[in-house]
Amino acid sequence: MIVLPPSEGKAAQGSGPPVGQLSFPALDGSRKRVMTALVRASKRRDAIGVLGLTPGLAGELARNLALKTASTLPAADLYTGVLYDNLGLRTLAGEAWSRAEESVLIFSGLWGMVRITDPIPPYRLSMGVNLPPLGGLGTFWRPRISKVLDGVPGLVVDLRSATYASAWQPGERSVTVRVFRDGKVVSHMAKATRGEIARALLQEGTTPTSPEELAKVLDALGYRVEVAPPARAGRPWTLDVHVS
Repeated sequence: MIVLPPSEGKAAQGSGPPVGQLSFPALDGSRKRVMTALVRASKRRDAIGVLGLTPGLAGELARNLALKTASTLPAADLYTGVLYDNLGLRTLAGEAWSRAEESVLIFSGLWGMVRITDPIPPYRLSMGVNLPPLGGLGTFWRPRISKVLDGVPGLVVDLRSATYASAWQPGERSVTVRVFRDGKVVSHMAKATRGEIARALLQEGTTPTSPEELAKVLDALGYRVEVAPPARAGRPWTLDVHVS
């Protein structure tokens, strides 16, 4: 399983019908609650502040208000940005695309999580928002997503940012990826590298069952990596990728 954050950048519009059935129907009731709360929040005079937007992003509120009737497009096409540019989902072919359909999950403040083929409309809502009356979305989604994913076996390659990692914490069966350059953690380059790593794993085709196996696969693919066990029980493994 490869878990990703969404991107703040999104395609302007789709051409599909309004949002309907998505993957993980156990989350549908919670999705409706978040959508209703988001539409209400987007109507408020202080909506920009509530949703953590800058004044220049006020136009995003119109997207939120149109959620129930807006045209949709697959999540693979909706999310843009550095990570997704380097992942290049739509340039995957054959078995690599099939693996992405099965193994990639995109976390979302609005939808909880979706698969890459799920048709959804453009929206603006970070997992870090405290959304009235639901509260912090990471806290809201965590028990609901845990019920769905905790029983799914296998290694979790966690490429999410901290904000989205708050919505599900798979613990010691997961490995988080940090990116270093000249001994320092880098953020912008980290997004690109995480996208590249996800793509490489999907194209390579093996399914690592442990963090050590993952490190060996990436080493064979030309990455300089170091893997470390959890700092304490219940925490993820850490994979450090060194780039030049």
